[in-house]
Amino acid sequence: MCRVPGPTLADIARAAEVSTATVSHALNGTGRVGEATRRRVRETATRLGYGTPGPPRSRTLGIAVTTFATAWNYAEVAYFSRALTAATSAAHARGYALTTLPADRAADDSWHSLAVDGMLIMDSPRGDPMVHALRARGIPLVFDGVPGDPRPGDHWVDNDHEATTREVLDHLAASGARRVALQSGNGDEHYARAVTAAYERWCAERGAPALVVPFDVSDDPGHGFDALLRGRDRTDAVYAAYDPGGRQLLAAAARAGLRVPDELRVVCASEDPGYTSTEPPVSTVTLDPERTARAAVGLLVDLVEGGAVAPGAGRAPVVVPARLIVRASSKPASSKPRHARVPGPPGAGHAGL
Repeated sequence: MCRVPGPTLADIARAAEVSTATVSHALNGTGRVGEATRRRVRETATRLGYGTPGPPRSRTLGIAVTTFATAWNYAEVAYFSRALTAATSAAHARGYALTTLPADRAADDSWHSLAVDGMLIMDSPRGDPMVHALRARGIPLVFDGVPGDPRPGDHWVDNDHEATTREVLDHLAASGARRVALQSGNGDEHYARAVTAAYERWCAERGAPALVVPFDVSDDPGHGFDALLRGRDRTDAVYAAYDPGGRQLLAAAARAGLRVPDELRVVCASEDPGYTSTEPPVSTVTLDPERTARAAVGLLVDLVEGGAVAPGAGRAPVVVPARLIVRASSKPASSKPRHARVPGPPGAGHAGL
């Protein structure tokens, strides 16, 4: 095994209380080493900072979404699909390959030996084990979204979620809504926390109740909204912060017999072009994943090649403007003919965030 700057095999062997041969086998995946011993050796190597890379060797960057340490196909979600395409193009333009890693790799120990020059990490939660391992190895990191455990000197690209959330909520209030709810994620990624906090502040400023519905990717019929759409104090507008939320809301409105937008106004954060042809077309927020991905890859390559970013680009975060696209689902009733009641539940949305 090639020596690299930092701890030696002997250092790891002493700390893990094994032989240097066992360390070599454990790190290389060779020999007969028990699973518990192999894991202990790799964790010790990571803790000691073994494997810190020198100049670029593989001309390969990695990209992963680590929101959940479980298997789910984020490439099927419009935001991530568009970001992956743009990131690949940007990496190729700088002479690098881009490897897309499965979501559940964040839970295993492959990060101890992953052969990449740098990593772009999307929606990293607090306590992210993959980030911990790569930091220990000294591999350059750039984040799409604020990392769950930010450190001085970290680099990330993000939207202004406070300003965007307020723009959506102000739009809904201006359209006539008086009881606005939010569908937000229940994960620990920064996006969910930032959007929810902005919504709660907006409600507190107006003395309005904060009505938060947890996002459930498996709830295609939108049953999570049923309670809010009934009774005299029912919700009359919802901002869905995740891609399937718009379709879930249309299904729930149809079940409750509510007209959109006359009786329920809907805005959804999504890159899905299908929302232009729903009935009615749904207002969406675009986070501009292409621009975000290109900026993140540019930062990452600069870090890999020189250890520093271009002048003026080193201040975190790099902010990419989001944009509200207003369609019929959130316009005031007076601005358009009244829609008939929604005829029935639409098709299922994306199986993802």
